[in-house]
Formats: sequence, structure tokens, C-alpha cells
Amino acid sequence: MLRSTIARTAVAIAGATLLLSSVTRADDVKLPPSLTFTAYDTGSSGFNIAVAVGKMMQEKYKSSVRVLPAGNDVARLAPLRAKRAVVSAMGTGSYFAQEGVFEFGAKEWGPQPVQLLLSIIDCNGLSVGIANDIGVKDLKDFKGKRLGFVVGSPALNQNALAIIAFAGLTKNDVKIVEFASYGAMWKGVINNDVDGAFASTISGQAKEAETSPRGLMWPRMAKDDKAGWDRVQKVGPFFTAHSVSCGAGITKDKPIEMGTYPYPLFVTYGTESADTIYPIVKAMIDGYDGYKDGAPGAVGLELKRQAMKWVVPFHSGTVKAFKEAGHWTADDQAHNDGLLKRQQVLADAWAAYTKTSPPDDKFADGWSTARRDALAKASLPDPFN
Repeated sequence: MLRSTIARTAVAIAGATLLLSSVTRADDVKLPPSLTFTAYDTGSSGFNIAVAVGKMMQEKYKSSVRVLPAGNDVARLAPLRAKRAVVSAMGTGSYFAQEGVFEFGAKEWGPQPVQLLLSIIDCNGLSVGIANDIGVKDLKDFKGKRLGFVVGSPALNQNALAIIAFAGLTKNDVKIVEFASYGAMWKGVINNDVDGAFASTISGQAKEAETSPRGLMWPRMAKDDKAGWDRVQKVGPFFTAHSVSCGAGITKDKPIEMGTYPYPLFVTYGTESADTIYPIVKAMIDGYDGYKDGAPGAVGLELKRQAMKWVVPFHSGTVKAFKEAGHWTADDQAHNDGLLKRQQVLADAWAAYTKTSPPDDKFADGWSTARRDALAKASLPDPFN
């Protein structure tokens, strides 16, 4: 009897120990006391989602997250490069940074080893929102109208040009109006300083414009218009056709066909260790229920919704977290390895080019040529040449 009781007790203790061990493993996310993220301006969907994630990390993991708003891509990445921030909620500026093009082709920058944590694809779209009081019914009607640009933000500017390319329009077919930041650009739409600007349909700025006296409309970009989408992807290869069912002036029962890509993309530098990034990604995966309703679009950070084959690679810390969650395949690894190879080819080309000490007035053209030649030698595509 005594032996039986002892045996039962031992089994109970072992079971409790296993249960405790399981709980410990499930909650074994150790974040630093504080983290700094960067994002688009206050009120943008990227900023709002970063704040929602930060609130979850504070409540669940006692890690205080500071989100720094920045008006352009250079300003968002500079704190990461200087190691004053570890994560940025970006858009396609992350791709341009990787490629070393536009503002990132300057001598002070060059190709950046940006890598993904998590990204969002949801019911929203990414397009040029147009003031509803100028009579535009279709993108082709935007010819001659005023298009907003943001100084130092190739993502916003190139994306806007990709959208109008659907209708065969180029920069020469519109009147470019430059602003200091994303927020200022959208104030320009409301104040009638500009007629259209690029945004996510769920951004606070788009909603503000939609309820303003000017109103807001999103031009339809038919999925079956192959020629139109070919033109879009020549300018922005990261865009895909999407049926958009949420955002300013859009309802589930009246979706609009337009473009999208993962946004925001939570990125870091490849130079950050897996030990730093892994717990952040794991916290975002495990703590999903704590922030998915915290901001419009945050639901799109769900693990099963991730765009596994985009144009920027996942960080090794992300890969570790994905593998643990059973969300990583050999095909994913092969795709990721190819993107990491691309980043190395670009980094090597930049190092070789800058060693030649090119003169300032010929730097950009020389880099464009060196970049093109390096990618061609490695048999890698180059949408910018």
C-alpha cells in the first residue's frame, strides 16, 4: 500500500513538473526592460500598429516600447543603423534600402542589410487616394493633377508612381508637390495643396481626408487588366492585385480592386544577433491576441498570414521562431537563402565601388553601373536598370 501511494505521488509530482516545465517554456520570452522602434508619422497605420504591439509587450512581458515617429525612410532607418533603435515599422523603403537605390544610393548609405521580423497583409490596400472634389473617376483622369511626394521617402514617391503607371501615367504627366513628411503631405490633401497622395486605406490620415469637406476616393485597378498590372510591377515589383474591403470610405460589401504589399513590415538589421531578435518575434507571435484588435490592420500580423516569399529576407532570429512554431519549409529556406545571397552581392559591390573613391558628381551614376553589373554577373534580376 505504501509503495503504491509513493508511486502515485511520484507520478503526480512528475506530471506537475512536466506541466510546469511546459508552462515555463511557453512563457520563456525574456525581453529587455526597454525597446525602441521607429515608424511612420503619428496617426499612420504603421505607427498605430507599432504602438499596439508595444502595449502588449509592456503588459505581458514588462518591456517598455518607445515608438519614434519619423517622416521618411532615411529617418526611420538611421536610428537602427546607429543602434539607437532595434526595429522599424516600414514600407517598401526597406526594399529600396536593401537595393541601395534612390536616397539609399547616396554615399552616406548604400545597400542596407535590412531583414524581416513580421509583416502584414490584411483587408486594406495601398494606393493613391484622390480628393473627391476634382472629378476623377478613373486613374487616367488624374493626368495633369497634383501628386504628393515626400522628400527623402523613395517608398512613398516610387509607390505613387507605380500606382499611376496602371493608367499609363508617368511623373511627367502629373504635377509633383513636395512635402517634408507623410503627415504634412496628407494635410496638403485636406487643405487643397495637392490632389492625391499615397497611403494605406486604413491610415488615420486617409480617414481624416475622407471625412473632410474634400472627401476621398480610391480609383479601381481591375485585377484582370494585365497590361495595367505589368506597368505597375515594372515600377514597383512588390505590388500585387488585391480585393480591398476595409479603410477610408470602403466597406466589406463594396470592396475595391487595387494594389497591396505587406505593410507595415517590421524590420531590423542583419547585424542584430538572433538572441536579440528571436524573443521579439516570439513575443509578437505568442502575444498576438493581446494586440490584434489594438489598431486597424494589426490582425494581419498573424503567423499564418505572413508573406513568406517577399523581396526582403527574414532575420535568423525570425527563422528560429518560425521553425519552433512549425511555420518554415525547405522552400522557404531556399527562397530566404537566395535573398541573403542578393544582399551579400550588393554589399560586396558597394564595398568594391567605394574603394575606387569616385568623385561626388559622378557617384550616383557610377554606383548605378556597378550595381547593375554585379547583379548581372550573379544572374540576379535588377528592376531599376
